[in-house]
Amino acid sequence: MKHSILNELNNAQINAVQHVNGPSIILAGAGSGKTRVLTNKTVFMIEEKNISPPAILMVTFTNKAAGEMKKRIQIKITAPIGFVGTFHSLSASILRKDGYRINVPSNFVIFDEEDKETMIKKAIPEINFNGKINVSTLSYKISSAKDNLLDVDEYARFATNSYEEALTEGYRLYQKKLENSGGLDFDDLLFKTVLLLKKNPDILSKYNESFQYILVDEFQDTNTAQYELTRLLAGKKQNITVVGDFSQSIYSWRGAQIRNLEKFQNDFKGARVFYLEQNYRSTQKILNFAYDIIVHNTTHPILKLFTNNNEGDEVNVIQLDDENQEAIFIASKLASNTDVQLDDIAVLYRVNSQSRAIEEALLHYGVPYVLIGGTRFYARREVKDIISYLRLAINENDSVSRERAEKIGKRKLLKFQELVEQIKDKLFQISSDELIQRILDKTEYLDLYDPDNEEDYSRLENIKELRSVALSCPNINELLEQIALVESEYFEAEKKGSRHGVKMMTMHACKGLEFDKVFIVGVEEGLLPHARSLLDNHELEEERRLFYVALTRAKQKLYITHTRNRYMFGRRQPNAPSRFLSGQTQVYDY
Repeated sequence: MKHSILNELNNAQINAVQHVNGPSIILAGAGSGKTRVLTNKTVFMIEEKNISPPAILMVTFTNKAAGEMKKRIQIKITAPIGFVGTFHSLSASILRKDGYRINVPSNFVIFDEEDKETMIKKAIPEINFNGKINVSTLSYKISSAKDNLLDVDEYARFATNSYEEALTEGYRLYQKKLENSGGLDFDDLLFKTVLLLKKNPDILSKYNESFQYILVDEFQDTNTAQYELTRLLAGKKQNITVVGDFSQSIYSWRGAQIRNLEKFQNDFKGARVFYLEQNYRSTQKILNFAYDIIVHNTTHPILKLFTNNNEGDEVNVIQLDDENQEAIFIASKLASNTDVQLDDIAVLYRVNSQSRAIEEALLHYGVPYVLIGGTRFYARREVKDIISYLRLAINENDSVSRERAEKIGKRKLLKFQELVEQIKDKLFQISSDELIQRILDKTEYLDLYDPDNEEDYSRLENIKELRSVALSCPNINELLEQIALVESEYFEAEKKGSRHGVKMMTMHACKGLEFDKVFIVGVEEGLLPHARSLLDNHELEEERRLFYVALTRAKQKLYITHTRNRYMFGRRQPNAPSRFLSGQTQVYDY
């Protein structure tokens, strides 16, 4: 008779759970119950194999995921597991106890991203360099160096010009300030822990003895530092299980290394591989559609998912004229929705700037919505900055806008005031879009953002989207009135209810979630795949994986939209359907 824990599992899951000693890889497709497998494997090891709970280490990426695993285990096992948590919390715990061996004080302060940015701003003026160094650029370079386990001296070896030498100096100055403050940033937590274990064999041996069985969730998202920490902790016993789906590897811009699967198989010889391909989430037609997309990737394993769920409805691919008709289509569909709770519906997009038109349409139709992992369009920092300049241009007594403009930068404010003085007699004859362009040029506002940085690039796209609104409202007063009305509608909607409604988010933010009905919008060349990925096959494959992740969020119904033309990159242009849609299904006109 099978153990009671195994009764909950299918045959593939049972095989993965029963492999306890030695290395293993569980390739777990979307919706295949990987959390169930991880937690049941832990319970199986304790109850059936008599493994001591403190000897088990479970590592994942988010506190939410760690909390869910703890909760599921505690239902069946009362004894505390050795450690269940994130890579960063594990590293912090190790450094608190043993970091003194590499001069890390036990009472170190953890600097968040805002603290880090403040420290970098203090370091930049001390760099011996005549050109400009962007705060976000230096922050990204420092994070990348630490993710790849490069200290300042090692990073300096890669500098080939004066600008890269200046970035190295910035890294050195920042790190010195951080250490003088008794602090570590989030990247240091991993970097310093790996350094500690490599330099102190006795400390490493202690943790190898403490954590004799290791389980790692979302392995496809590990960066170099996380992989190395995992490898070290596994030690000679190599009782390690890694779980992931390489078709859902979408975070290379954060340092995730899809090649870590190959490295694992080289470092842990003879690792068993288990395939979880039964899906418990979606209809078969959604799974077939998603497979027909992802099967074109060639650099990683592809799972062909199947389900015992029903066949389901066809995937709907709809072509609209432009982003405004697309938004109206979605809003009208949601306003007439009767079969699914709004909380169980998601609208997914590639870039944040796409949310603006959809937000406005939802407000107009009275459809409640919640932005997940983002800020409503007109409340985004860069958008509010430009709006403050516009308001100040027509009303110099606007104290709220003046205060914001001062925070952007006093030199920029002086430049702005010079511009307003030059054009004050013809201010209302200048179109809104042209006025925004003149403000951007005069204040050099765009220099605040580095287009090579993912977050900054998103901010630049939002500014371009604001200009698309300006094109439809060429009079400056009309533009500001339109923005104020939209914001007023938003706050009225907020007052009428709690945070319930359609979920809106980027495709990157949807990973790990599921919804009864999903709308994926803007599936066009230049958006998905994104224009910046078109010349690199690895980046194209990641864009295809991103689409796959979005597709596999849907449980029952799936709508995909694309438009004939769209305002993008500062101008309206014709758009072709995404290459990912080629030959997938019939296109319907709305």
